Amino acid sequence: MTEHGKNPLDRRGFLMAGVSGAIALASPTLLRAEEASVVRRNMSSFRLHAWQDHFDSLGKGILLSDTNTRVLQHWTADGEMRIYPTSVPLSDELTRRGYTEVVFKDEAPNWAPTPSMIERDPTLPRYVAPGPDNPLGIRAMHLSWQYYRIHGTNDTRKIGRKSSNGCIGLYNEQIVEVFDRSPVGTQVKLI
Repeated sequence: MTEHGKNPLDRRGFLMAGVSGAIALASPTLLRAEEASVVRRNMSSFRLHAWQDHFDSLGKGILLSDTNTRVLQHWTADGEMRIYPTSVPLSDELTRRGYTEVVFKDEAPNWAPTPSMIERDPTLPRYVAPGPDNPLGIRAMHLSWQYYRIHGTNDTRKIGRKSSNGCIGLYNEQIVEVFDRSPVGTQVKLI
C-alpha cells in the first residue's frame, strides 16, 4: 500500500488490461492489413499487358514476352488470349528486346550452341539431335533474330527462372499449344 491507500499493483494491472484490450481490438485490423499487403505484393509482380499498347493490330496473332515477370501472353488472330509461364535469359547482356516475328516452325528441333555460347563454355556439345536431351524441347519457333527461339524445354526446373542463353522457354505441353495456334508471321515482342 502507498501512503494514499492505493495498491500500485492494482493500478499496473488496470493499465496492462487496458493495453491488452486495445491490442486485442486492433488485432483483426492488423491481420487484415498484413494479409492485404501480402496480396498486393504478390499481385504487383504479375502484370498483364494490353496488346494495343504494343501493336497496331492483331494481325496473324501476337506473342508478348515479359522478361521481368517471366510470362508469355499469346493472342490469336481472333483475339483470344492465354498466359504461359516462361524461362528467360540469364542476364541482360543475353536478353534481346524489341519486335520480331515467327519465321519458321520446327516440329522436332535439333540444337547446336551459338558461337558466343561455345566461347562462354567450350565443353558444350556441338550438336544435340531431337529427343529428351535436346534443350529446345519438342517444338521451337524461330524468330527473325538469328539464334533466338521460343521453344519447349525438357528441363522443367528452368521455367520461372533466368536460365536461358537468350531464348524464351515454355513447358513442352504449352509450347505445343502455342506452336499449333501461332502461324508463321505471328508478331513477337520481348519487353
